[in-house]
Amino acid sequence: MNSLYLLHSHGHAAHSQSLSGMNLQYLLGLVFVLLGAAYIIATIMTNKRYKQWPISRTAFWVSGIVIALVSVVGPLANSAHTNFTAHMVTHLLIGMVAPIFMAIAKPMTLLLRAVSTSLGRKITEILKSRVIQFVSHPITAATLNVGGLWLLYTTDLYMLMHENAFFALFVHLHFFIAGYVFTISIIYFDPVHHQYSYRFRAVVLIAAIAGHDILSKYMYANPPAGVSRQEAEMGSMVMYYAGDWIEVMLIIIFCWQWYRSAKPRRNSGVELNV
Repeated sequence: MNSLYLLHSHGHAAHSQSLSGMNLQYLLGLVFVLLGAAYIIATIMTNKRYKQWPISRTAFWVSGIVIALVSVVGPLANSAHTNFTAHMVTHLLIGMVAPIFMAIAKPMTLLLRAVSTSLGRKITEILKSRVIQFVSHPITAATLNVGGLWLLYTTDLYMLMHENAFFALFVHLHFFIAGYVFTISIIYFDPVHHQYSYRFRAVVLIAAIAGHDILSKYMYANPPAGVSRQEAEMGSMVMYYAGDWIEVMLIIIFCWQWYRSAKPRRNSGVELNV
């Protein structure tokens, strides 16, 4: 590991301590703890008025929260400050694995069941707004997700991440939010007001996977600023091979939904919205 990377790591640690006296890890961890608690509270509320909320969905949500927590709090998160390979593992966990588990848990469906009818209508109107529709469009979501990674690792922003705790906080939140929005733009579990065809989403998914894989190969040959070549090669391999397995998981879910949506059409001419 070169001295420049160590210098950035020490700078990052110093700034983290100045973040309103709160450690960056615990601040990020608190975000996910609150999300986990909110889901469980909503589950308890909705179970009093409707039929039992499936335990499997709660299990998926809790699993996603735990995966996200592992990536931002504890030994792995500590190692990610000074080790690019560990950093890449956290990217895969918080930006790819956790969003898949949490999307399957249908959080928006649960929220609409838990709130009052009037509040539910307001939330629905927000979801139908042009801003939300633009951000959740598959192409926009893919650009924010994969494009954000290109911007981070091919510019000096990666160095800034290790020098400024506020920016590091933003990057981690972006990893998660962009990864989640992209996931729900490709696989539909919650209600979607403007659905896009499976063919269109398949093309976007393939392009996003290609962009992710090309970036990993680019970083293998062109290490991010402040990262030694050895660590860049190892981190890029983790991003490429482990990322492929996660993408296969997403592809399997997508193809399963596509198959289920087409099956009724073959049998009765009626399309099933999944």
